Amino acid sequence: MARGRREEEARALLPLKPLEFSILVALAEGPSYGYGIVKRIGERSGGGVKLAPGNLYQVLDRLIAAGLIEPMEVEDEERRRWYGLTRFGRRVAAAEAARLRELMETVEALRLLPESGR
Repeated sequence: MARGRREEEARALLPLKPLEFSILVALAEGPSYGYGIVKRIGERSGGGVKLAPGNLYQVLDRLIAAGLIEPMEVEDEERRRWYGLTRFGRRVAAAEAARLRELMETVEALRLLPESGR
């Protein structure tokens, strides 16, 4: 598949829901299991994002169905279900990050951010 086509497919999934993007970012660090993903997201949000297990697993199932993440087999880990980011998932996360950067550039140009330290 041509690179432009893959990027087009990635952009077709945008915008991602905040939780979907947060999960992709968490898995960009490396494979993890449910509680590990929750912990990574919580650390990045300063504890501001709290996930219920049911919500997490619904989103994980959606991301698997979309081909963005995949279940993984981890040796000596029979109790936990591990997940990893696919190449396509990484492209989608990068496309969402670029979209958000463009949005923030517009926000800054319009001076919509509160002034800090004044």
